[in-house]
Amino acid sequence: MTAAVRLLHVLGAIELLTLGGLLGNLALVQDDALAAGLGPVHGIAYVAVVITALLLPAAGGRARLLALVPGIGGLLVARSVRR
Repeated sequence: MTAAVRLLHVLGAIELLTLGGLLGNLALVQDDALAAGLGPVHGIAYVAVVITALLLPAAGGRARLLALVPGIGGLLVARSVRR
């Protein structure tokens, strides 16, 4: 596994976990401080996944489009590139 694919795995996991935290917070707790902490982390992870997919030479057009899927885009791109 190359370093870029490993990075996509990590970023994708962070993106998915923070999205789950944000949705759980919205459904259950509605804590503004939690949302203020998780929201920017999720946004940065999402943008980092898209940029990494754009800069990855092994990623084709389909993989780059998969990076735009919110929440699971990083994991989808990592899976697509590994094949």
